[in-house]
Amino acid sequence: MITWKVEHNGISNSGDDARWHLAMDVLATLKPHVLLRQELTRADMFGGRAVWAESDRLGGHAAFLASATPESVNPTGVYVDRDLCRPTEFFEHRTGMWHPVCNPVVRLKGAVKKLSLASVHLRSFDPATRAREAKRIATLGRPGMAAIVGGDMNSYVHRPSNRHPLPDWGQVEDRSHFEARTIERDGKRVSDTLPDEILAGEYEGRPPVFVELGHYAATELGQASALEPTSSLWRTDQGTRQQIDRIYATPQLAGALKRLEVIVTDEVIEASDHPPVVATFSLSGLCRALSAEPVPAA
Repeated sequence: MITWKVEHNGISNSGDDARWHLAMDVLATLKPHVLLRQELTRADMFGGRAVWAESDRLGGHAAFLASATPESVNPTGVYVDRDLCRPTEFFEHRTGMWHPVCNPVVRLKGAVKKLSLASVHLRSFDPATRAREAKRIATLGRPGMAAIVGGDMNSYVHRPSNRHPLPDWGQVEDRSHFEARTIERDGKRVSDTLPDEILAGEYEGRPPVFVELGHYAATELGQASALEPTSSLWRTDQGTRQQIDRIYATPQLAGALKRLEVIVTDEVIEASDHPPVVATFSLSGLCRALSAEPVPAA
């Protein structure tokens, strides 16, 4: 499974699509069974031909596209391998979202229960909206549901690693970025980690709604590289690069994770300001998790 935000879908203001073709070449090498995409700029236009072109480059994956809005021409999308994932429903979560969430539901080959997939892109410039959006996304992790959510969170992890600390805002030149990415806490301006706290934080000993898979891979699987930052590959005026793009899974699915990687190559850097995040799961492990009966509450 891959989540990847390709800036403006790899198409320049002049209509040059060379970066889109390069991104498709990268994806052809990675061969995702599930692809969560953000910033599919104007992909809803001209009969959705950009969506179908991408589906074709992926080998005929089933394609799902959330709506663009008057505020943003950058919808989210999901592509799934038809040989592995049989779509059963499609939901689009729009209310209160800057970018509507693209949320197909599928049945994995060999699984009993359904799996909800969601591509998300939280609002870039308003922390208050991001917190509300995260609470909306948390509804996909209600008891009895199985979901994997990924995308551009435009905010920070609440458990930063020593190797990748949160930004030193005194060193950030972009004042607008400071306003977009900080919140007030205890009378001070600090990095916005609220969406990650809402989705993957514990509360008074209660388990999280989701497991953030980068943290899980680093702590449970010994894969420190899973915490590598994902933005921005093109800028240096917004502080140190951070783990902005993340994948979350409901707790019963996390144990099926085998590996999480952040892919940074010359081709990726040329194609987009964000690298793809690749989560590799055990199919048999997912099927077991999607077949088990829920444990009754104590």
